[in-house]
Amino acid sequence: MPFAKSNRLPVGAIQCDNTTLSLLKANDFVARTIREKMEGQGTLLINITSSAGSGKTTLMQETARRLKDKIKMAVLVGDLETERDAIRIREAGVPSMQIVTNGVCHLEAQMILQAFDHFDTKGLDLLFVENVGNLVCPAAFDLGEDFRVTLLATTEGDDKPKKYPRMFLTSELVLISKADLLPYLPFSVDAAIEDARGVNPEIEALLVSSTTGEGLDAWCAWLMERVEAKKMAPTV
Repeated sequence: MPFAKSNRLPVGAIQCDNTTLSLLKANDFVARTIREKMEGQGTLLINITSSAGSGKTTLMQETARRLKDKIKMAVLVGDLETERDAIRIREAGVPSMQIVTNGVCHLEAQMILQAFDHFDTKGLDLLFVENVGNLVCPAAFDLGEDFRVTLLATTEGDDKPKKYPRMFLTSELVLISKADLLPYLPFSVDAAIEDARGVNPEIEALLVSSTTGEGLDAWCAWLMERVEAKKMAPTV
């Protein structure tokens, strides 16, 4: 199974008075360092993205409860302020550390690398990075992940993939979250998936609810398949 870099678009650049500024060049360099580190220790790195309030942290809690006795996993959490999400994840039984961005609307690779100085990743089978809630800025920053997974909550509306195409273009999987609310909302799962695949024909899709457990077995199976593949992959 290939572990290609999730960010499929070229490095961004701005032309200013005939001077090209490679805004993401430094980030990409650090991301390669992270990717090499994860490959060297056989750790699968998943970048979880979404709008604010789509259910990332609750999904991390439920994933932890289902997998913590099967594999060694941990979560790095990005937020503008507070340590609340990391506390919630630790209460679910896995190590978690908060990265407080102090107003920055996304995580960058150097933030992840700095976190490694305070967070032991050795021996991990699976490391999640729960990104800041935002469908715009996080799409541009490679964090050294193997896969990018984007949540699209039923409460957001089914038109987000075409409105925020880069996030769905650079994701390998979209999770339609809060599926238990579908009977009460004007949300078309088919329309959302069709739009996502209009942007990225290769994207996979799962319907999940962290409240009822719908789809979580399929989600965990998706993860475990890739954890095992990462273990079997040749190291750099």
